Amino acid sequence: MIEDQRTVERLEALLQEQAALRRVATLVARDVPASCVFESVCEEVGSVLAVTTTNLVRFEDDGSATIVGAWAVEGAPFMPLGSVPMPPDGETVAPRVRRSGRTVRVDDYSDFDDALAMRLKAVGIRSAVGAPIVVAGRLWGAVIAADARPYHLPANAEMRLSAFAQLITDALANTDAREQLAASRARILRAGDEERRRLGRDLHDGAQQRLVSVVIDLQLAQKRWADDGRARELVDDALDHAQAAIDDLRELAAGIHPSVLTDRGLHAALESLAERSPVPVELDAELDERLPLSVETTAYFLVAEALTNVGKYAHASRASVAARVIGDQLELEVLDDGVGGADPSAGSGLRGLADRVAAMRGALHVSSPPGRGTRIHARIALS
Repeated sequence: MIEDQRTVERLEALLQEQAALRRVATLVARDVPASCVFESVCEEVGSVLAVTTTNLVRFEDDGSATIVGAWAVEGAPFMPLGSVPMPPDGETVAPRVRRSGRTVRVDDYSDFDDALAMRLKAVGIRSAVGAPIVVAGRLWGAVIAADARPYHLPANAEMRLSAFAQLITDALANTDAREQLAASRARILRAGDEERRRLGRDLHDGAQQRLVSVVIDLQLAQKRWADDGRARELVDDALDHAQAAIDDLRELAAGIHPSVLTDRGLHAALESLAERSPVPVELDAELDERLPLSVETTAYFLVAEALTNVGKYAHASRASVAARVIGDQLELEVLDDGVGGADPSAGSGLRGLADRVAAMRGALHVSSPPGRGTRIHARIALS
């Protein structure tokens, strides 16, 4: 009977542990911020191992450590978040995990006298077990379960703690991959924006200026050759062609990077887009100050693409554009009363804009039910 009861207790403990691992794994799979995973892991470890406190420790390059996650039962001793010195030859759990890269268990700190051990004992910690966290082949830190009582850790605490350490590794790997991707996208956007500005300057200062000179010369020739009908006809044609080339270059330069955006900001650039739109546009822009150039550029081309689509495909009678800063984001909305049916996944320019907005830590949403117009809504992070 006693053995049956022990078997039931072991099964219940195993189920509790598996449920805890599933909860943490679910957080990792949802790509929640790493800090949320840290907090959850510390609490779940404390509950599963029945210890009084848990910590998540990150090892720093200067030899110290930073506690980035902590949990304790109510009123129990614990190490607060923040930096802690870590003697390289210390015999407590964290330094030994750092030296060995393996799971370490210490059942009694009573006889330890290094600085970290004395600090741990001062807050009431007497035993601990720690498992390493390795990210991309590098020892990142450790998850540590500690107790106020010596020799009170479960017999298999090392193995059970290692399972949680692996989940932390997965969470950190996911976070690192997302941050690297976001940073890469941001670098690409900045490089693209800079290249557009460079091309715009080159066109303005080079070909466009030369063509302006041609026009001036031809205008002078017109006056000097006024009596020669044929020469005047040729000069008139050349003048028309040169003027058309200037107009084409100006249009090209505006498409690469509009000077009004650089010189006067997003509000003026949106006004210019609204004025040029073939469909009447009502503009509601609440932009009291300049925004980061990459944000303004992304917003400008988003609205430009949206209004172009309205003019080409929507068969709309009117449209509206709204722009305002809410908290740390720029919020944009473009509405029309057209035929709807826009599909960003069908290879339109909106898909590229969605990628660009995502690279700016934002999101683009398109609602376009057939026959009920189209709504494009975007949020772009300001930092």
